[in-house]
Parts: sequence; structure tokens; C-alpha cells
Amino acid sequence: MDNARLPEPTGRVALVTGGSRGIGYGIAEALVARGDRVCVTGRGEEALKAAVERLGPDRAVYVAGKAHDEAHQAIAVERTMEAFGRVDYLVNNAGTNPVFGPMAELDLNVARKVFETNVVSALGFAQQTWRAWQKENGGAIVNIASVAGVAASPFVGAYGMSKAAMINLTLQLAHEFAPIVRVNAIAPAVVKTKFAEALYEGREAEVAAAYPLGRLGVPADIGGAAAFLTSGESGWITGQTLVVDGGIFLNAGVG
Repeated sequence: MDNARLPEPTGRVALVTGGSRGIGYGIAEALVARGDRVCVTGRGEEALKAAVERLGPDRAVYVAGKAHDEAHQAIAVERTMEAFGRVDYLVNNAGTNPVFGPMAELDLNVARKVFETNVVSALGFAQQTWRAWQKENGGAIVNIASVAGVAASPFVGAYGMSKAAMINLTLQLAHEFAPIVRVNAIAPAVVKTKFAEALYEGREAEVAAAYPLGRLGVPADIGGAAAFLTSGESGWITGQTLVVDGGIFLNAGVG
């Protein structure tokens, strides 16, 4: 990012979990590009340092830790408040998908881990952000779900279940946090990231051919959607899941 060309700060601040790379970094980059400041979290400190350097040390800070760790959640919110004095937006992007295979063979301990990281941690961050700033000052929350949460996704069933739960969490929080905090979700299809590369590596053209728009997603596609859902232009939108899928669902009825 060319920090010399960044706009003047908007005064708004976002906490982006899983923000060191991939979709999370794409979202952080989009928010910084419009003038927001951000705190990014993740497990790898070196990756987070590199992300902050690219985003601009005067525009970004980081906190390393595991998303499901309640202490980490509290520290991340505290660090954001200490650095910038507020936390207007929360983007719950941290997630895991450590298993590939049929549901009949799914290790239940792995399923618990997936839900702990993908769903329970998002609720924890929302609670912390609500208490620290949003309850009195308002803001917005964006939960990163997946098309796997709105349709059957063979061999990634645990991940899909967790993302369906994330969508329902979005509904619950949107209802409870209204009218001062808007809560929405984004459900991406395959986005070109390290996290998803097993789904297209070595056969990208073949996979992309199934998409009416002719390509896979890139992190900036989701960054733009998140920027919209945390902007005034989306001020009358809450409790919704925005599917960002390159049109892949248009093929759902094709035999």
C-alpha cells in the first residue's frame, strides 16, 4: 500500500481478526485505504508485523494470539482502545478448516475445535467490542461466513456447519444489538488465498470455469464488500448475509 497517498484519517477504527493475510488482510487494506485505522490479529507475530508495515505503522497495530482464547480477545480489544481510543467496527474473519472428508468419519473433537474457532470466538470478540465501545457509541460488525454455510459442501461439512452457525449468530446479534450496532455477514465462494488453495491449486482455470464471472475471488473482492457494510451507505442494512460468489449459485439449478 502506498501510504503517502492514503486519505486523511476518518477517525473510525476497526478490529479485524485473522488479519495478517488473505481475506482478513484484504479487508484491513480496504479499510485503511478509505482512511480508517485498524488493529489486526492472528497467530503468527512475524506475519502480523509484516502486515502492519504494509498497512502503515501510523494506521495499524497488531495483537498476536489464538482467536478462541478469551484472554486474547480481551487483549485485542484493549490494545485497539489504547492505540486509537475507540473500536467502531469488528470484522470476525479468523477461522479454521483442519479436516477434509465425509461427515460419517468426522472426529468429534475436530468438530468442536472448528466451532470453537469459527463461531464461539466470533461471539467472544463481539461481546468484548460491545462492552468496550459499541454499547454506548454504536458501530458495525461484519462476520465472514462462507457459501459453505448456505449450501451443502461435500467433504468440508464441519466448516460448512460452523459457517451456517456464523450466519445465525449474525441474525441473533443484529436483533440484540439494534438499533445502535448493525451486524451483517459476507459469504464468499472460493477466494484465492493460502487458506483455500487446496480447492483450486493446480487446476485454477478448471475451477474458475464454473463461475459465471469466469474467475475466482481475490481478497480485495471481500475487502470491498466489508468496506461497504461498515459504511454509511449501508446504514439501513442489518441482519443480512451478502453472498459474494462470482455468480456460482446461478448454476445451482443446472443439471
